[in-house]
Amino acid sequence: MAWNQPGSQQNPWGRRPGPEGLDQALKEWQRRFESLFGGGGKRGGGLSPLLLLGALVAVWLLSGFYQVQPAERGVLQRFGKFVGVRDPGLGWRLRGVETITKVNVSQVNTVKYESRVLTADVNLVNLTLAVQYQFSDPVKMLFGVRDPESSLREVSESAIREVVGRGELEAILVSARQQVTERTKDLIQRTLDFYGTGIRVTSVNLTEVQVPEAVVPSQRDANKAIADRDRLQKEAEAYQSGIIPVAEGAAARQIQDAEGYKAQVTALAEGEAARFTQLRAAYEAAPAVTRRRLYIDTIESVLKGSKKVVIDSKGVGNSLIYLPLDKLTEGRAREVDTSAGSRPASGAASEPETVTVDGRQRGER
Repeated sequence: MAWNQPGSQQNPWGRRPGPEGLDQALKEWQRRFESLFGGGGKRGGGLSPLLLLGALVAVWLLSGFYQVQPAERGVLQRFGKFVGVRDPGLGWRLRGVETITKVNVSQVNTVKYESRVLTADVNLVNLTLAVQYQFSDPVKMLFGVRDPESSLREVSESAIREVVGRGELEAILVSARQQVTERTKDLIQRTLDFYGTGIRVTSVNLTEVQVPEAVVPSQRDANKAIADRDRLQKEAEAYQSGIIPVAEGAAARQIQDAEGYKAQVTALAEGEAARFTQLRAAYEAAPAVTRRRLYIDTIESVLKGSKKVVIDSKGVGNSLIYLPLDKLTEGRAREVDTSAGSRPASGAASEPETVTVDGRQRGER
């Protein structure tokens, strides 16, 4: 019969210890332990209070040891007051008096959130922002703010709203996406440093930028209105650029005309005054000659525009006189025009010209 068949009493590993053997072994170990603390004389009477106290002290001392990993820093507090920062390695603290808080300063953490932001050109976009960060200062992280991750989330949302709110939709979607993330990262880091959170931002990524489908028609209308406004403004500026120089030129021309007229009138007045002064001097020197010359000049000025021909018929008799009247009038008109162009026109109306022809000085036919 095999040893493991039912009814077999054989055991190749010997006899199993029963309950009496276990009690005996425990008592033996108890006696040895009591002998170490001087309690060997009281066998079978249980553990002494001194032994229990020593065991509790030993357990308390052993529980004060802690281990700080290489990627961690330990913040030691005594009765809640900050004592110092412990570097990686094995340390010991007073259990119940001092506490150690381990902060991982090498691990890169990530926080993500979605936000709806309005751009500078009145476009609404849905953004998904991912911020990676580390706890660079464990003391500020524990005592600077109540909830560092919540503060980071609020600061990141505020920063992305400010940066995107100053840019246009096309630049954010295509060309200036990298600049947006860099400016957002710098703004987040400056704000976190100002609040003393002990967080260092390693990277900021825009994982998704989309325009909501529900607002696409409204955004299209808004963009069209902005384009119309810009077009009308440019047209107004062009009209302004065209009309102002014309008005300035007309004003300058009128000023120049007025100055020219002033100079002309002044010169004519001065000339008339000078001529009268000279005439007066000449009259005082020779009154008779001056009066005759004035009479002749006056008669000439009156009769030079006349078209009449006066013929002295004395001594002519019955002879026929040939006079080219058309040639005489044309030649006289040219003389009048030449003299009028050389001298300023007078205000008096021109009198008919009278031409006197002496028949004795003409050839007879």
